[in-house]
Amino acid sequence: MHRSFALGAFLLLAMPAFAQPAPPTESPPPGEPETADPRPLVLDPFSILGRLDRFENIAGSAYVVDSEQLEEFDYDDILRVLRSVPGVYVQEEEGFGLRPNIGIRGSGLDRSARIAVLEDGILIAPAPYSAPAAYYFPTQRRMKGVEVLKGPAAISVGPRTTGGAINLRSTAIPDATRIFLSAAAGSDRFREFYGYAGGGGGRTGWLIETVQQKSDGFKQLAGGDTGYQIKDYLAKFRVTSDPSATFFQALEFKFGYADQAADETYLGLTADDFASDPLQRYAASQNDHFEGQHRQYQLTWTVEPANADWSLITTVYNNDFSRNWFKLEHVNGTSISDILTDPDSFMQEMAWIRGGDSPDDAFTLRNNNRKYYSRGIRSTVTRTRWLGDTRWQATLGASYHEDEEDRFQDQDGYRMTAGILELTTDNPGGSQANRVSSAKVVSVWLDNEIQTGNWIFQPGMRFASMELERLDYDTMDPGRQAGPARTRVNDIKVIIPGLGATYVLNDNWRLLAGIYRGYNPPAPGSMANEEQSTNFETGIRYRSGSASVDVIYFYNDYDNLVGTVTASTGGGGQIGDQFDGGEAVVSGIELSASYEFEGLFNGGWSLPVGLVWTLTNQFEFRNSFDSGFGPWGDVMAGYEMPYIPRNQGQLAIGLVGNKFGLHLRAAYQDETRAVAGSGPILAGEGTDSKWVLDVSADYALTPKLDLFLRVENLLDETYIAALRPAGLRPGKDRSAFVGFRIEL
Repeated sequence: MHRSFALGAFLLLAMPAFAQPAPPTESPPPGEPETADPRPLVLDPFSILGRLDRFENIAGSAYVVDSEQLEEFDYDDILRVLRSVPGVYVQEEEGFGLRPNIGIRGSGLDRSARIAVLEDGILIAPAPYSAPAAYYFPTQRRMKGVEVLKGPAAISVGPRTTGGAINLRSTAIPDATRIFLSAAAGSDRFREFYGYAGGGGGRTGWLIETVQQKSDGFKQLAGGDTGYQIKDYLAKFRVTSDPSATFFQALEFKFGYADQAADETYLGLTADDFASDPLQRYAASQNDHFEGQHRQYQLTWTVEPANADWSLITTVYNNDFSRNWFKLEHVNGTSISDILTDPDSFMQEMAWIRGGDSPDDAFTLRNNNRKYYSRGIRSTVTRTRWLGDTRWQATLGASYHEDEEDRFQDQDGYRMTAGILELTTDNPGGSQANRVSSAKVVSVWLDNEIQTGNWIFQPGMRFASMELERLDYDTMDPGRQAGPARTRVNDIKVIIPGLGATYVLNDNWRLLAGIYRGYNPPAPGSMANEEQSTNFETGIRYRSGSASVDVIYFYNDYDNLVGTVTASTGGGGQIGDQFDGGEAVVSGIELSASYEFEGLFNGGWSLPVGLVWTLTNQFEFRNSFDSGFGPWGDVMAGYEMPYIPRNQGQLAIGLVGNKFGLHLRAAYQDETRAVAGSGPILAGEGTDSKWVLDVSADYALTPKLDLFLRVENLLDETYIAALRPAGLRPGKDRSAFVGFRIEL
């Protein structure tokens, strides 16, 4: 452990008990196991909302997809889950959501690198500051809830506040012995087993859990595979003090290991080949393969006094991730992005890509070999005080975090013979990229909730001191014995303020508004400026029985928008390069509404209905500039940003009885630009608009045993899901799954 890390840990553990909110005890989310804690905690240490009954008063957009909603479809793909949250943009890639592209309110969505992604309240990207691109993403199947937080309240999460944060909630330790098993099989030889066992009694609790998934893939490749396999394991252990102790304490340890293998590629199709068979893959992608292993360790200590007027939560965490994506990069010295952009100019290369015989070293395949770590300690302390009729709840938080990405890449030469790739040149490791990027960050934040009369004010502020470093080693020095050939360091200190307000009209209606600073730190060694914006939102919230309506207008005014080159963006530029986009604006309206018609058909049935919609009426650059960032290119003032749909939404409707449930979700998304531009989107320059219909049904054979059916893309809609980084790629075709769930 580095000395600085140990010092940071000591200082945080020694921090005095200042305060963290302590309102009345709450029940867990519907459908989620009760905690094993014999005295339920005032605050949920694994939530970014603090308490689930509090988020109704948050002066900003806060959404929870709970375990009951997740169980309706048991999706394996986080992108399908997030269609039910307004203001969240997703871009499909390989059809399974393995390495998702998620953005919030126009933040940019490539590899989810412009938002904060957490699991159980802890940043979970491979290296959240130095390399945030989500080449690892938690396995959706083992999640029991998804929290989405936008607006001023998101500044407490950090480090990326422009869009917001997504927190994935894993299975909680149950309060009594419980065993749950689920198995499914379906299209493309999909197989899945999911199960957990756990229990709690007295002052201890435990949980073990696993997800095993495998699919042959929905694309067709002669002589190769297109599927994936996931092996995911999780264990939790918990011990608490006596519930009647003067200071109640709980200590929970979590360990997770995930292994993923996927025969996935960045090589798409030409427009003509897509039109003839959108599910085909070219022979040149036959060796493309991803391997990733992730380990997580998390220790959370919670302290509360008997009167529960304050709470201290401290978490120490460590995440290790290694991956190697071996995939096609160049053909005859030209990038696959350039070839697929203009295939008519590269007819010889396209012939080889399709399987024609080629000379030696015509194909360049790269070992994108990288290792990451992310570790730190964070502590929050909250206290509630009354000043006359005014309730003041203050939360002080502090953290020390460090992360690193180590790139040690090489690329090899191949030839195509009778449709099979053969190795012709094997280069040593580190000969293509040999560099280390790292970050050390100290953060302090203060949140306040001041309730007086019908008003709730939520001022907050976050301070971060970041040391970002990039060490470039010579590619001829794989042992790094000569030291770095180039060192670049960025020292950044930033203050991110925010203010939110809620006005309670009555028990049903609330008005809300907020303004805050949006921020994204630069990459280590970047010559680009920091991304900064002033973000505003206002709206109305309605609750009455099963009726729920949220309408929120948002306006993000960028002082500087930043684009980052990754392998998945396509276009020119070196991986990791950043470009300033200058002033830009994104604005729109988010709608979320739901209602449940109860007591139908002689009282035994209910009909839940839900609608979410996002209208993004403005998403444009305010100035002209030239860039080497592929999705932008040369920009004129007024150009619209890429991969932001003007309209998107989802209609959900169900029919639920005592033993039977039927659910339908119809998701719509407008066409989107693949490259910044104006006017009508020309053929080959954007994704398709689409309606995708999913349906699920379940039947309870006994109170403990359910059978279920799920069909995704019921109407078998064919559409262009992405044009980056190289050619057209399809959305997943119709697929069906059947299975069972049993509780023992």
